[in-house]
Amino acid sequence: MRSIAVLSLIGILSSASSAVAQDKAAVQKKLESEYALTKPTADQSDIVTAGAVLVLQKDNLLMVPTTTSTGNPCANTYRDGKFTQSGACRANEKFKKFGALGSLTGHAIPGADKAQATRTYVTGEKFWVTKIDVRDNGIVMDFFTDAVSDVRYKTTLTIPFKGSVPPPDDAVKLVAEVLKVAPSDDNKDAKGNGQQEKGGAQPAAAQAAPPAAPAEQPAAAAAAPADAAPAAIEPPPPPPADPPTVKLGQTPDEVVAALGQPVKMAKLPTKEIYYYKDLKVTFVNGKVKDIQ
Repeated sequence: MRSIAVLSLIGILSSASSAVAQDKAAVQKKLESEYALTKPTADQSDIVTAGAVLVLQKDNLLMVPTTTSTGNPCANTYRDGKFTQSGACRANEKFKKFGALGSLTGHAIPGADKAQATRTYVTGEKFWVTKIDVRDNGIVMDFFTDAVSDVRYKTTLTIPFKGSVPPPDDAVKLVAEVLKVAPSDDNKDAKGNGQQEKGGAQPAAAQAAPPAAPAEQPAAAAAAPADAAPAAIEPPPPPPADPPTVKLGQTPDEVVAALGQPVKMAKLPTKEIYYYKDLKVTFVNGKVKDIQ
């Protein structure tokens, strides 16, 4: 009897574990569909594939440079409407303040020069998510930023569950307290392409133009003279036009005029990227900065 009871308990636990795994997989799939992942290069110096641009909804998210060799000593946890970090990270921030104070007063604080570099992100700032991991007790997300003063940053955020693994829609609501997806400009035609909307009026120039009157032909044209001159030889066709090119320093309007509308656009705090089929054009301050 005891063996049967033990086997029954094992079966119940196994079924429960399988159900939890299915719940986590469903949440993972839903989150990755809402927050498309970005793929950075192996050295985290650039982006290979751009995903969704995320907009931060809360203040005090701490990040460290991607070059940090000790992983992420300032991982974040979101609970009760705010971000918190470990005690070691909070101590690190105090050392940074002591170091800044020492620089102003001329009195160095021992150990302050070894404080980990960090940057605090606030509401409205943008970055990407590179990984989403749904665990038994919460959601863990890895973030990656655009360069700020030539430095890219990274961090990890844990959003704990309030109990067991929630349904996918409830998990999305948890994340939405912290992050929103920036609206995409992929389907917007900012310049206007002159296409007429269905059912709209024709342009004024088209309305004003009268129908072309048939040309009157002189009666003498009915019979061609017998000794008419041979037909003139047509000039050769012009050579093919050079393929469109993009140069450093051009504006977005000039690039669109040369290449057409991009397949995808990414607007970031310090730059804007146009993605074409075989080309990536990066703008900084409204000028072409890099062509790949």
